[in-house]
Amino acid sequence: MADIQVSSYKIFQIFLLILLLHPITVFSECTCEIEVVKQNKGEALKYKLGAIAAILVAGAVGVSLPLLGSRIPTLRPENDIFFMIKAFAAGVILATGFIHILPNAFKSLTSPCLDESPWGNFPFTGFIAMMSAIGTLMVDAFAAGYYKSQHLSKHKHVSQDKEQGREHAGHVDAHVHTHTTHGHAHGSASQSQQLVLSELIHQRIISQVLELGIVVHSMVIGISLGATENPDIVRPLLAALSFHQFFEGMGLGGCISQAQFKSVGVAIMATSFSLTTPLGIGIGIGISSVYNDNTPTALIVEGVLNSASAGILIYMALVDLLAADFMNPKLQTNIRLLLGVNVSLLLGTACMSALAKWA
Repeated sequence: MADIQVSSYKIFQIFLLILLLHPITVFSECTCEIEVVKQNKGEALKYKLGAIAAILVAGAVGVSLPLLGSRIPTLRPENDIFFMIKAFAAGVILATGFIHILPNAFKSLTSPCLDESPWGNFPFTGFIAMMSAIGTLMVDAFAAGYYKSQHLSKHKHVSQDKEQGREHAGHVDAHVHTHTTHGHAHGSASQSQQLVLSELIHQRIISQVLELGIVVHSMVIGISLGATENPDIVRPLLAALSFHQFFEGMGLGGCISQAQFKSVGVAIMATSFSLTTPLGIGIGIGISSVYNDNTPTALIVEGVLNSASAGILIYMALVDLLAADFMNPKLQTNIRLLLGVNVSLLLGTACMSALAKWA
Protein backbone atom coordinates (compact mmCIF):
# COMPACT_ATOMS: atom_id res chain seq x y z
CA MET A 1 0.00 0.00 0.00
CA ALA A 2 2.87 2.35 0.73
CA ASP A 3 4.05 1.91 -2.89
CA ILE A 4 0.78 3.40 -4.16
CA GLN A 5 1.15 6.50 -2.00
CA VAL A 6 4.86 6.98 -2.83
CA SER A 7 4.25 6.72 -6.59
CA SER A 8 1.41 9.25 -6.45
CA TYR A 9 3.53 11.78 -4.55
CA LYS A 10 6.26 11.50 -7.21
CA ILE A 11 3.71 12.13 -9.95
CA PHE A 12 2.45 15.22 -8.11
CA GLN A 13 6.00 16.54 -7.77
CA ILE A 14 6.72 16.08 -11.48
CA PHE A 15 3.53 17.85 -12.55
CA LEU A 16 4.04 20.68 -10.08
CA LEU A 17 7.58 21.16 -11.43
CA ILE A 18 6.22 21.37 -14.99
CA LEU A 19 3.59 23.87 -13.91
CA LEU A 20 6.11 25.98 -12.00
CA LEU A 21 8.38 26.13 -15.06
CA HIS A 22 5.49 26.98 -17.40
CA PRO A 23 5.43 30.76 -16.72
CA ILE A 24 9.18 31.02 -17.41
CA THR A 25 8.68 29.77 -20.97
CA VAL A 26 6.42 32.69 -21.90
CA PHE A 27 8.39 35.67 -20.63
CA SER A 28 10.08 36.67 -23.90
CA GLU A 29 7.18 35.92 -26.27
CA CYS A 30 5.54 38.65 -28.34
CA THR A 31 1.88 39.32 -27.67
CA CYS A 32 -0.73 38.57 -30.29
CA GLU A 33 -2.53 41.84 -29.73
CA ILE A 34 -2.44 44.71 -27.28
CA GLU A 35 -5.45 44.80 -25.01
CA VAL A 36 -6.46 48.03 -23.32
CA VAL A 37 -7.55 47.11 -19.80
CA LYS A 38 -8.17 49.01 -16.65
CA GLN A 39 -5.14 48.38 -14.47
CA ASN A 40 -4.82 49.26 -10.81
CA LYS A 41 -2.02 47.11 -9.46
CA GLY A 42 -2.43 48.22 -5.84
CA GLU A 43 -6.16 47.46 -5.70
CA ALA A 44 -5.76 44.24 -7.69
CA LEU A 45 -3.02 43.09 -5.31
CA LYS A 46 -5.32 43.55 -2.30
CA TYR A 47 -7.96 41.37 -3.91
CA LYS A 48 -5.39 38.75 -4.89
CA LEU A 49 -4.03 38.54 -1.34
CA GLY A 50 -7.60 38.20 -0.12
CA ALA A 51 -8.16 35.47 -2.71
CA ILE A 52 -5.16 33.51 -1.40
CA ALA A 53 -6.62 33.50 2.14
CA ALA A 54 -10.24 32.86 1.08
CA ILE A 55 -9.43 30.06 -1.37
CA LEU A 56 -7.04 28.42 1.09
CA VAL A 57 -9.73 28.35 3.81
CA ALA A 58 -12.49 27.28 1.39
CA GLY A 59 -10.40 24.43 0.00
CA ALA A 60 -9.30 23.24 3.43
CA VAL A 61 -12.88 23.28 4.77
CA GLY A 62 -14.27 21.58 1.66
CA VAL A 63 -11.78 18.71 1.65
CA SER A 64 -11.97 18.29 5.43
CA LEU A 65 -15.75 17.96 5.76
CA PRO A 66 -15.99 14.46 4.18
CA LEU A 67 -12.87 13.33 6.06
CA LEU A 68 -14.29 14.46 9.42
CA GLY A 69 -17.73 13.18 8.41
CA SER A 70 -16.34 9.65 8.12
CA ARG A 71 -16.06 9.68 11.92
CA ILE A 72 -19.80 10.34 12.20
CA PRO A 73 -21.82 7.09 12.02
CA THR A 74 -24.53 8.62 9.80
CA LEU A 75 -22.00 9.66 7.15
CA ARG A 76 -20.10 6.39 6.89
CA PRO A 77 -19.86 4.75 3.43
CA GLU A 78 -22.23 1.89 4.29
CA ASN A 79 -25.12 4.30 4.99
CA ASP A 80 -27.62 5.54 2.39
CA ILE A 81 -26.84 9.24 2.83
CA PHE A 82 -23.24 8.64 1.77
CA PHE A 83 -24.49 7.64 -1.71
CA MET A 84 -26.19 11.04 -1.97
CA ILE A 85 -23.11 12.93 -0.78
CA LYS A 86 -20.92 11.06 -3.25
CA ALA A 87 -23.35 11.76 -6.11
CA PHE A 88 -23.29 15.48 -5.28
CA ALA A 89 -19.48 15.44 -5.27
CA ALA A 90 -19.38 13.55 -8.59
CA GLY A 91 -21.76 16.13 -10.09
CA VAL A 92 -19.39 18.90 -8.98
CA ILE A 93 -16.40 17.17 -10.56
CA LEU A 94 -18.31 16.40 -13.78
CA ALA A 95 -19.42 20.04 -14.14
CA THR A 96 -15.86 21.20 -13.42
CA GLY A 97 -14.60 19.17 -16.38
CA PHE A 98 -17.37 20.01 -18.85
CA ILE A 99 -18.35 23.58 -17.88
CA HIS A 100 -15.19 25.13 -16.41
CA ILE A 101 -12.10 23.45 -17.85
CA LEU A 102 -13.02 22.18 -21.33
CA PRO A 103 -14.37 25.54 -22.64
CA ASN A 104 -11.21 27.30 -21.43
CA ALA A 105 -9.10 24.69 -23.22
CA PHE A 106 -11.07 25.23 -26.45
CA LYS A 107 -10.63 28.99 -26.10
CA SER A 108 -6.85 28.66 -25.62
CA LEU A 109 -6.18 26.21 -28.45
CA THR A 110 -8.44 27.99 -30.98
CA SER A 111 -7.10 31.47 -30.22
CA PRO A 112 -6.28 33.69 -33.22
CA CYS A 113 -2.87 34.20 -31.58
CA LEU A 114 -1.92 30.66 -32.65
CA ASP A 115 -0.83 29.69 -36.14
CA GLU A 116 -3.54 28.33 -38.39
CA SER A 117 -1.36 25.28 -39.01
CA PRO A 118 -1.60 23.02 -37.10
CA TRP A 119 -3.82 24.53 -34.38
CA GLY A 120 -6.61 25.68 -36.66
CA ASN A 121 -6.65 22.54 -38.77
CA PHE A 122 -7.29 19.92 -36.10
CA PRO A 123 -9.50 19.77 -32.95
CA PHE A 124 -6.62 19.31 -30.51
CA THR A 125 -8.71 20.08 -27.42
CA GLY A 126 -11.11 17.20 -27.90
CA PHE A 127 -8.31 14.89 -29.03
CA ILE A 128 -6.15 15.60 -25.96
CA ALA A 129 -9.14 15.24 -23.62
CA MET A 130 -10.05 11.91 -25.25
CA MET A 131 -6.49 10.58 -25.02
CA SER A 132 -6.29 11.77 -21.41
CA ALA A 133 -9.46 9.84 -20.56
CA ILE A 134 -8.11 6.73 -22.31
CA GLY A 135 -4.79 7.14 -20.51
CA THR A 136 -6.63 7.38 -17.19
CA LEU A 137 -8.48 4.15 -17.99
CA MET A 138 -5.18 2.42 -18.77
CA VAL A 139 -3.52 3.67 -15.59
CA ASP A 140 -6.58 2.61 -13.59
CA ALA A 141 -6.57 -0.89 -15.09
CA PHE A 142 -2.82 -1.55 -15.03
CA ALA A 143 -2.32 -0.14 -11.51
CA ALA A 144 -5.24 -2.15 -10.11
CA GLY A 145 -4.05 -5.32 -11.86
CA TYR A 146 -0.48 -4.86 -10.65
CA TYR A 147 -1.32 -4.32 -6.98
CA LYS A 148 -3.92 -7.11 -6.98
CA SER A 149 -1.42 -9.58 -8.45
CA GLN A 150 1.16 -8.50 -5.88
CA HIS A 151 -1.29 -9.11 -3.05
CA LEU A 152 -2.51 -12.43 -4.44
CA SER A 153 1.08 -13.63 -4.77
CA LYS A 154 1.80 -12.78 -1.13
CA HIS A 155 -1.49 -14.30 0.00
CA LYS A 156 -0.72 -17.53 -1.90
CA HIS A 157 2.63 -17.93 -0.15
CA VAL A 158 1.04 -17.29 3.25
CA SER A 159 -1.72 -19.83 2.56
CA GLN A 160 0.80 -22.47 1.50
CA ASP A 161 2.83 -21.94 4.67
CA LYS A 162 -0.29 -22.30 6.83
CA GLU A 163 -1.36 -25.44 4.97
CA GLN A 164 2.05 -27.05 5.47
CA GLY A 165 1.87 -26.16 9.15
CA ARG A 166 -1.50 -27.90 9.44
CA GLU A 167 -0.19 -31.03 7.74
CA HIS A 168 2.78 -31.25 10.09
CA ALA A 169 0.48 -30.76 13.06
CA GLY A 170 -1.50 -33.85 11.79
CA HIS A 171 -4.47 -34.98 13.82
CA VAL A 172 -6.29 -38.32 13.66
CA ASP A 173 -9.31 -39.11 11.46
CA ALA A 174 -11.73 -38.13 14.23
CA HIS A 175 -10.85 -34.49 13.57
CA VAL A 176 -11.02 -34.61 9.76
CA HIS A 177 -14.53 -33.14 9.55
CA THR A 178 -13.64 -30.34 11.97
CA HIS A 179 -10.56 -29.40 9.97
CA THR A 180 -12.47 -29.47 6.70
CA THR A 181 -15.16 -27.17 8.06
CA HIS A 182 -12.55 -24.83 9.48
CA GLY A 183 -10.67 -24.75 6.17
CA HIS A 184 -13.86 -23.87 4.30
CA ALA A 185 -14.63 -21.03 6.70
CA HIS A 186 -11.05 -19.80 6.42
CA GLY A 187 -11.30 -19.85 2.62
CA SER A 188 -14.52 -17.85 2.67
CA ALA A 189 -13.00 -15.30 5.01
CA SER A 190 -9.95 -15.02 2.74
CA GLN A 191 -12.14 -14.39 -0.32
CA SER A 192 -14.05 -11.71 1.56
CA GLN A 193 -10.82 -10.04 2.61
CA GLN A 194 -9.57 -10.12 -0.99
CA LEU A 195 -12.74 -8.39 -2.20
CA VAL A 196 -12.42 -5.69 0.46
CA LEU A 197 -8.74 -5.17 -0.34
CA SER A 198 -9.46 -5.06 -4.09
CA GLU A 199 -12.05 -2.33 -3.57
CA LEU A 200 -9.69 -0.43 -1.28
CA ILE A 201 -6.91 -0.49 -3.88
CA HIS A 202 -9.38 0.74 -6.49
CA GLN A 203 -10.52 3.62 -4.28
CA ARG A 204 -6.92 4.66 -3.62
CA ILE A 205 -6.11 4.74 -7.32
CA ILE A 206 -9.28 6.78 -7.96
CA SER A 207 -8.46 9.37 -5.30
CA GLN A 208 -4.86 9.81 -6.49
CA VAL A 209 -5.68 10.16 -10.19
CA LEU A 210 -8.55 12.51 -9.33
CA GLU A 211 -6.28 14.72 -7.23
CA LEU A 212 -3.75 14.81 -10.06
CA GLY A 213 -6.38 16.20 -12.46
CA ILE A 214 -7.59 18.76 -9.92
CA VAL A 215 -4.06 19.89 -8.99
CA VAL A 216 -3.15 20.56 -12.64
CA HIS A 217 -6.31 22.60 -13.19
CA SER A 218 -5.96 24.48 -9.90
CA MET A 219 -2.38 25.55 -10.59
CA VAL A 220 -3.33 26.88 -14.05
CA ILE A 221 -6.25 28.99 -12.79
CA GLY A 222 -4.16 30.19 -9.84
CA ILE A 223 -1.38 31.49 -12.08
CA SER A 224 -3.92 33.14 -14.39
CA LEU A 225 -5.63 34.92 -11.49
CA GLY A 226 -2.35 36.01 -9.90
CA ALA A 227 -1.06 37.48 -13.16
CA THR A 228 -4.21 39.55 -13.75
CA GLU A 229 -3.82 43.27 -13.04
CA ASN A 230 -7.44 44.25 -13.56
CA PRO A 231 -9.34 44.52 -10.23
CA ASP A 232 -12.68 44.27 -12.06
CA ILE A 233 -11.69 40.73 -13.09
CA VAL A 234 -10.09 39.69 -9.80
CA ARG A 235 -12.99 40.85 -7.60
CA PRO A 236 -15.71 38.46 -8.88
CA LEU A 237 -13.19 35.64 -9.26
CA LEU A 238 -12.35 35.84 -5.55
CA ALA A 239 -15.83 34.72 -4.47
CA ALA A 240 -16.42 32.38 -7.42
CA LEU A 241 -13.14 30.49 -7.02
CA SER A 242 -13.67 30.20 -3.27
CA PHE A 243 -16.96 28.35 -3.86
CA HIS A 244 -15.33 26.44 -6.71
CA GLN A 245 -12.53 25.25 -4.41
CA PHE A 246 -14.99 24.36 -1.64
CA PHE A 247 -17.15 22.13 -3.86
CA GLU A 248 -14.12 20.55 -5.53
CA GLY A 249 -12.68 19.84 -2.09
CA MET A 250 -15.88 18.06 -1.06
CA GLY A 251 -15.64 15.81 -4.10
CA LEU A 252 -12.00 14.96 -3.51
CA GLY A 253 -12.45 14.58 0.24
CA GLY A 254 -15.20 12.01 -0.29
CA CYS A 255 -12.87 9.89 -2.45
CA ILE A 256 -9.99 10.20 0.02
CA SER A 257 -12.22 9.12 2.92
CA GLN A 258 -13.24 5.96 1.04
CA ALA A 259 -9.61 5.16 0.22
CA GLN A 260 -8.78 4.84 3.96
CA PHE A 261 -5.24 6.19 3.71
CA LYS A 262 -3.10 6.48 6.81
CA SER A 263 -3.24 9.81 8.62
CA VAL A 264 -0.01 11.02 6.99
CA GLY A 265 -1.28 10.19 3.50
CA VAL A 266 -4.60 11.93 4.14
CA ALA A 267 -2.83 15.02 5.49
CA ILE A 268 -0.49 15.20 2.48
CA MET A 269 -3.29 14.84 -0.08
CA ALA A 270 -5.57 17.34 1.67
CA THR A 271 -2.75 19.86 2.11
CA SER A 272 -1.61 19.49 -1.51
CA PHE A 273 -5.13 20.25 -2.73
CA SER A 274 -5.62 23.20 -0.37
CA LEU A 275 -2.30 24.87 -1.22
CA THR A 276 -2.19 24.41 -5.00
CA THR A 277 -4.42 27.32 -6.08
CA PRO A 278 -3.02 29.79 -3.48
CA LEU A 279 0.49 28.75 -4.58
CA GLY A 280 -0.48 29.38 -8.21
CA ILE A 281 -1.82 32.83 -7.30
CA GLY A 282 1.43 33.61 -5.50
CA ILE A 283 3.44 32.60 -8.57
CA GLY A 284 1.13 34.67 -10.76
CA ILE A 285 1.67 37.73 -8.56
CA GLY A 286 5.42 37.27 -8.76
CA ILE A 287 5.48 37.08 -12.56
CA SER A 288 2.61 39.51 -13.30
CA SER A 289 4.96 42.17 -14.71
CA VAL A 290 6.38 39.83 -17.37
CA TYR A 291 3.66 37.22 -17.89
CA ASN A 292 1.22 37.53 -20.79
CA ASP A 293 -1.43 34.88 -21.26
CA ASN A 294 -1.93 35.82 -24.93
CA THR A 295 1.47 34.52 -26.06
CA PRO A 296 1.38 31.38 -28.23
CA THR A 297 3.44 29.34 -25.74
CA ALA A 298 1.20 30.31 -22.81
CA LEU A 299 -1.95 29.49 -24.77
CA ILE A 300 -0.62 26.11 -25.93
CA VAL A 301 0.64 25.05 -22.49
CA GLU A 302 -2.56 26.13 -20.71
CA GLY A 303 -4.77 24.62 -23.41
CA VAL A 304 -2.99 21.27 -23.35
CA LEU A 305 -2.97 21.08 -19.52
CA ASN A 306 -6.64 22.08 -19.29
CA SER A 307 -7.62 19.56 -21.99
CA ALA A 308 -5.78 16.75 -20.21
CA SER A 309 -7.25 17.76 -16.85
CA ALA A 310 -10.78 17.84 -18.30
CA GLY A 311 -10.38 14.35 -19.74
CA ILE A 312 -9.20 12.99 -16.39
CA LEU A 313 -12.03 14.58 -14.38
CA ILE A 314 -14.79 13.63 -16.83
CA TYR A 315 -13.63 10.01 -16.92
CA MET A 316 -13.28 9.80 -13.15
CA ALA A 317 -16.71 11.33 -12.53
CA LEU A 318 -18.62 9.17 -15.02
CA VAL A 319 -16.80 5.84 -14.73
CA ASP A 320 -15.21 5.55 -11.30
CA LEU A 321 -17.68 7.59 -9.24
CA LEU A 322 -21.13 7.54 -10.85
CA ALA A 323 -21.22 4.28 -12.82
CA ALA A 324 -19.96 2.23 -9.87
CA ASP A 325 -22.66 3.57 -7.54
CA PHE A 326 -25.55 3.61 -10.02
CA MET A 327 -24.90 -0.07 -10.83
CA ASN A 328 -24.86 -0.97 -7.14
CA PRO A 329 -27.71 -3.42 -6.30
CA LYS A 330 -28.40 -1.52 -3.07
CA LEU A 331 -29.18 1.59 -5.11
CA GLN A 332 -31.15 -0.15 -7.85
CA THR A 333 -33.47 -1.93 -5.41
CA ASN A 334 -34.28 1.20 -3.39
CA ILE A 335 -36.37 3.64 -5.45
CA ARG A 336 -36.32 6.40 -2.82
CA LEU A 337 -32.55 6.21 -2.51
CA LEU A 338 -32.16 6.14 -6.32
CA LEU A 339 -34.33 9.25 -6.61
CA GLY A 340 -32.35 11.01 -3.87
CA VAL A 341 -29.04 10.16 -5.54
CA ASN A 342 -30.27 11.53 -8.89
CA VAL A 343 -31.42 14.76 -7.24
CA SER A 344 -28.05 15.09 -5.48
CA LEU A 345 -26.21 14.55 -8.76
CA LEU A 346 -28.25 17.25 -10.51
CA LEU A 347 -27.82 19.60 -7.56
CA GLY A 348 -24.03 19.16 -7.64
CA THR A 349 -23.85 19.86 -11.38
CA ALA A 350 -26.19 22.86 -10.99
CA CYS A 351 -24.14 24.46 -8.21
CA MET A 352 -20.88 24.14 -10.11
CA SER A 353 -22.40 25.15 -13.44
CA ALA A 354 -23.88 28.33 -11.93
CA LEU A 355 -20.37 29.45 -10.93
CA ALA A 356 -19.34 29.44 -14.60
CA LYS A 357 -21.00 32.86 -14.90
CA TRP A 358 -18.18 34.34 -12.80
CA ALA A 359 -15.31 31.84 -13.04
